Amino acid sequence: MNKKVLSLVGAGAVFAAGLTGTAAYAGGNHHTAKKPTVVLVHGAFADSSGWNAVVQRLRKDGYPVVSAANPLRGVASDAVAVRALLDSIDGPIVLVGHSYGGSVISKAAAGDKDVKALVYVAAFLPKAGESAADLSGKFPGSTLGDTLKSVALPGGHVDLYIDQAKYPQQFAADVPLSEAKLSAVSQRPIDQAALAEDAAGAQAWQSIPSYDLISGADRNIPPAAQQWMAKRAGAKVETVKGASHSVFVSHPGTTASFIEKAARETVR
Repeated sequence: MNKKVLSLVGAGAVFAAGLTGTAAYAGGNHHTAKKPTVVLVHGAFADSSGWNAVVQRLRKDGYPVVSAANPLRGVASDAVAVRALLDSIDGPIVLVGHSYGGSVISKAAAGDKDVKALVYVAAFLPKAGESAADLSGKFPGSTLGDTLKSVALPGGHVDLYIDQAKYPQQFAADVPLSEAKLSAVSQRPIDQAALAEDAAGAQAWQSIPSYDLISGADRNIPPAAQQWMAKRAGAKVETVKGASHSVFVSHPGTTASFIEKAARETVR
């Protein structure tokens, strides 16, 4: 039994409820598709279902897809969970992260030779010592803090949600209102400490080709901050003018095409 299958037995069950797509997990998680597997990692205040329209397009074009259930508990621990998922997949991978998910994939893919491209979607690209909170505040424009509601948990932890009434305008201003309201209800909270947790060690974008889809009217991560991070990383950039933080929901075709571009250019 190879390393990846062993890893799945030990840790892959963490993600069992969040897997979506055509990754052919039957038969020891092997697939024979020539195209790379696309792994999608959502961020805070979202869930795996937000990728559904992107998944449909990728699958139609022949890509195996896995949509991971990001725990949203902390950068380091979330990265361990995502890395276990990556280790369960044979063959090349294009790894995609939205928002806080960008911090997670930057850590999870470090040193992973199977990850051929990183795609950031309205996301963070931190260096060691930087947190999501640091980067979102580096440039003016984020209004997220004024929309948050907190829930105290046992052990001193605090979960953060976006106020449901404010969610459509804050997170998904260009998504149909009825759909944005549903997302407000199904949003998954993030541990407050995760947003303040510094990235540590090598970041995958420092050695793996990176692509950055920037949301031009983002109220969570200011577009200027996204552009600054992308330039620092030497990422290939596409900006979607007028797009909210939910650019992957409002522009699924553009998002899928951008991911496929990364796959074509990096997987030979």
